[in-house]
Formats: sequence, C-alpha cells, structure tokens
Amino acid sequence: MADGGEPGTVRPGGRTARVREAVLRAAEDALTELGFSGLDLADVARRADVGKTTVYRRWGTVAGLVADLLADMAEQSVPRTETGSLLGDLTANARLVWRTLTDPRQGPLFTALIAAATGDAKTAAALHRFYDLRVREWAPCVRQAVDRGEVPEGTDAQEVIRAVSAPLYYHLLISGGRLDEALADRAAEAAAVAARAGVFVRGKEGRRGGEQA
Repeated sequence: MADGGEPGTVRPGGRTARVREAVLRAAEDALTELGFSGLDLADVARRADVGKTTVYRRWGTVAGLVADLLADMAEQSVPRTETGSLLGDLTANARLVWRTLTDPRQGPLFTALIAAATGDAKTAAALHRFYDLRVREWAPCVRQAVDRGEVPEGTDAQEVIRAVSAPLYYHLLISGGRLDEALADRAAEAAAVAARAGVFVRGKEGRRGGEQA
C-alpha cells in the first residue's frame, strides 16, 4: 500500500470512507451468518456492492479485513462512564458488555471473532488489540478509585476491568448460562469487593507464591 501500513489500517475520508463502511458492514453480516470459515472477500464485495479488486487491493486477506473490522468496532465503542464510585463505574462497564454480548447482531459477531482467533494468529492479534483498547479505556475508573481511597495503592487497574467481563464471556462461550443484567451486576460487585480487599494489588501473586513454597 502507498502508506506502507497493514491492509485495512488507513483511515480515509470521502468516497473511500463510504466504501470502507459498506465493506465492513458486509463483513459483519457474513461473519454473523457464516462464521469465520465462511468469510470470503469476493462474497463480502458482492454484499457491499463493491468491486472485488477494490476489496482485494485494500484489505488483501480475510485476516486484514477482520483486523480493520475490529479496529472500527473499537472506534465505535461507547466511551467510559464515570459515576463517582468504583462500583457504579464497574457496573456501567459490566452492563455495557452484557448489552453487547446479548445484542442480536453484536453477540453472534463477537462469538464468531473469538472462535476465529483460536485458529488464526492475525485475527487473534487484532482481537487482543481490540480488548486492550477497551480495557485501557475503562482503567482510569479504577485509578480514580485509588485516588479516592476506595481501593489500595498499587491496584492493577486493567486486571480489575478484565475481572468484570470475564464471567460474562465465560457464560457466553463456556457454560451457556443465562446472560442477564443481574449477572452483569454480580460480576461488577465481585470485582469491586476483590479490588477493595487488595486482591489486584501488583506483586501480591508473587508474595502468595513465595508463602506457599
């Protein structure tokens, strides 16, 4: 590509932006309906009513297209909510994850992307970047809680945020249990209680390991 970047990493304007939007929405449709194994650049081009050569030239591979789709999803994600308390902020985060995973379109899309990441290294890297961005977006609410004295100094903010969504993804992908608002609220409360107790203080795992040795 002219800019030397990875396929699908350019942030264009005008007509090119409209083409990108159409192709990414078509890719979402295909992933939701067919899964990663059924994703085909020619089919995406047909769905988007865009020339195949345009899609192949811009994204190059299915992995390149998926990487750009995840980048777009990160850009469109709802920003962090600030409620003034750790539990309030974590509850807002948990409910956002819950709404996303139970959305008729977003839920199957995330399931397909996660499944794809287990067998494709580039998709896995793109998915890791997506979640890293979302975790870093919400981490300041934990650092603010440290400043307010709600949780101990040295608390790993990113680990707290990961602990909020982990039970929701477990229910989605592993147990098949019911995903509802009550589950989201419990996940937030559990993470908040653990954070207040110092569970996520950096280095604590190492000290515990030493005590057990």
